[in-house]
Amino acid sequence: MSSTVNPSDQMSDAQGRVELAPGAVPAGGRFVNDDLLPVPVARRRWTTYNFTALWVSMAHNIPSWLLASGLVALGMDWKQAVFTIALANVIVLFPMLLTGHAGPKYGIPFPVLARASFGLRGANLPALIRAAVACAWFGIQTWIGGQGIFILLGKVFGGWTEAAEVAGQPWTLWLCFIVFWAVELAIIYRGMETLRRFENWAAPFVIVGALVLLVWIAVKAGGFGPLLDQPSELGWGADFWPVFFPSLMGMIAFWSTLSLNIPDFTRFGAGQRAQVWGQTLGLPTTMTLFALLSVLVTSGSQAVYGEAIWDPVQLAAKTDNVFGLLYALVTVLVATISVNIAANVVSPAYDLANLAPRFINFRKGALITGVVGVLIMPWKLTETPELYIFAWLGLVGGLLGTVAGVLIADYWIVRRTRLALADLYRPHGIYWYAAGWNWRAVLAFAVGGVLAIGGSHSAPGKGPFPEEGLIPFLKPLADYGWAVGLAASLLLYTALMKGRGTSPS
Repeated sequence: MSSTVNPSDQMSDAQGRVELAPGAVPAGGRFVNDDLLPVPVARRRWTTYNFTALWVSMAHNIPSWLLASGLVALGMDWKQAVFTIALANVIVLFPMLLTGHAGPKYGIPFPVLARASFGLRGANLPALIRAAVACAWFGIQTWIGGQGIFILLGKVFGGWTEAAEVAGQPWTLWLCFIVFWAVELAIIYRGMETLRRFENWAAPFVIVGALVLLVWIAVKAGGFGPLLDQPSELGWGADFWPVFFPSLMGMIAFWSTLSLNIPDFTRFGAGQRAQVWGQTLGLPTTMTLFALLSVLVTSGSQAVYGEAIWDPVQLAAKTDNVFGLLYALVTVLVATISVNIAANVVSPAYDLANLAPRFINFRKGALITGVVGVLIMPWKLTETPELYIFAWLGLVGGLLGTVAGVLIADYWIVRRTRLALADLYRPHGIYWYAAGWNWRAVLAFAVGGVLAIGGSHSAPGKGPFPEEGLIPFLKPLADYGWAVGLAASLLLYTALMKGRGTSPS
């Protein structure tokens, strides 16, 4: 089963990179704008270093720090937390590389790739789900960044944190949030090349900042010994595994967003080698190192202050050194901006452009993302580790794993990486299906989604779901949501497409 390709519509080079032939897709069509068209081969220039730097700068951010330190706060010791995060990122790397393959080969973003499986109109379903998640993440990151600025400035300028309250928060906190929000959108508004340059220098800067925090807490604790001696409250027995499996799915879910829209970046890649090596060197190694730094620092805070302080901003604020506070402030700014504009603005900008190509381009999509990211009230989602890791990440991971299963099945199993590039942009071609929708993909997504998140449950008073689960008999699957969703949708979609008895073309 492979798509029928018209040789006059597309051209290939010696590396197998494909681009549209001149005039293959008329300008101004319903499903076309300049941001959605394939990147010309001559502009696919990102190298292994660019992809590695992208992942280093995205991985080194406060929410990923909160993941690792949150596991310590949930009772794990440093070895258990690092093991959980390392395993999760090795697992999520595989769908990342599989979906990323279409980027260097065809130069297309995620919503255009989704048209091959869901149809030209149906692709808006996974695109809008991904966009909604990204908008929420953008809001979370921006709130955390603004909060970091607020706390650190409060230590530098007395009285800053005691300002009059507006809507339950000091007006100075809202000011930090709004200023930070505006800076992020100003950077991404300048385009992807500006983003690439920013990520290149942000990556090493944030690494140094994390190491400085580790040395500081180690000195306060009297050496690294106390950091490593904090015992696990769970052990490795019956108490550990009920926390481990939902935590593992939560860690996978953290980057499951990028496992869908990684073509938004790899479409600029110089070739498959650059994206494969860049992501392999950048994602699991960086996240594991950062997790180690995070849990060591959190364990150190437990040794020094008698409690696990899982927020690095709150921890940094305990120093009275003005230079240290300013350095921490700059590190928080760079770390949060580097991940937020890359991971949470690029994708919804393309996704929203895919919704209405004639009216929304990349820049307008970015501005819409910024507005929606504020409206979802992100300050509610990071109040506790249970809500952040289990409820929010578990739900997101289940849904996005389901979409990933459909994309991987279509691109690798059904089409064996062969796409008719021009038909991804024109109606009534081979990806039109039934009025622009492939009901097989929608059904596979629906079934996988119900299996993945239908059993979502929360401990009493710890989250938004009923204790017995939304659908009680699916409760045993809830702790494995991402894996269940991906496997179920992949198998069902493959069976439905193979069952057509004809080529998908």
